[in-house]
Amino acid sequence: MHPLIAALLGVVEGLTEYLPVSSTGHLLLVSKLLGIDGEGAFAYDVVIQLGAILAVVVHYRKLLAERTVGLLSRKPESVSLLVALVCGFVPTAVIGLLARKTIKRFLTGPTPVAAALIAGGVLMIVVELVRARRTDKGLDGLEHVTPKRAFFIGLGQCVAMWPGSSRSMCTIVTGQLTGLSTATAAEFSFLLGLPTLGAATVYEALKSRHELVHIGVLNVVIGLVVSFLVAWAVIAAFLSYLRKRGLSPFGLYRVALGIVVLIFLV
Repeated sequence: MHPLIAALLGVVEGLTEYLPVSSTGHLLLVSKLLGIDGEGAFAYDVVIQLGAILAVVVHYRKLLAERTVGLLSRKPESVSLLVALVCGFVPTAVIGLLARKTIKRFLTGPTPVAAALIAGGVLMIVVELVRARRTDKGLDGLEHVTPKRAFFIGLGQCVAMWPGSSRSMCTIVTGQLTGLSTATAAEFSFLLGLPTLGAATVYEALKSRHELVHIGVLNVVIGLVVSFLVAWAVIAAFLSYLRKRGLSPFGLYRVALGIVVLIFLV
């Protein structure tokens, strides 16, 4: 892998990890276009997520520090957030371990990715239209993320194992459906990404360490640094956007991209 390719993939990861457009789907499509394929390429795409994970840690450093200290004194808001994150993470961890090989075998090609992009885009548009008619903005604030809501968001996150569906999209839309505001659903989605993406990154790094060495340590570092910087900028901008607007534009983009991919395949 050339360092410029590593940097490009880092940009794609950083731009798409927290936007509801599917980072895995975009990375798979870009890798196919560049002629990069195989177990090593897939492992690289997963491992550079660590940069995006660190971006969330830096962006929410004050909140995370306060809630960590609060856990020591058992403050209700700190305990509540920890319980919610556990409830959201468990479904993905269990189903992910059981379905990982099947997903990689059947759902990592351009056609399944395009189908997931289109289906997710349509779902986002429909949910936004329904919420607009009801003038329902949802509950705002992480204190409204109950264990029950978090568990359902975790079930929604399981759908994101299908490349192209988007972990961000699945968790945000599920959060909306449980009664949360779009911005609060997005914030919880970002925080839920810490254990979810962290576990996936560590697992894939250990499993594919030999392939990653072949790709090159320098390239891995480049991908991590670039994805961190880009994701850090995207998180703040996306949250600001969601305070004023909805997800429909991202849904339209997904549908358009999915159609383009299918036309290209034909």
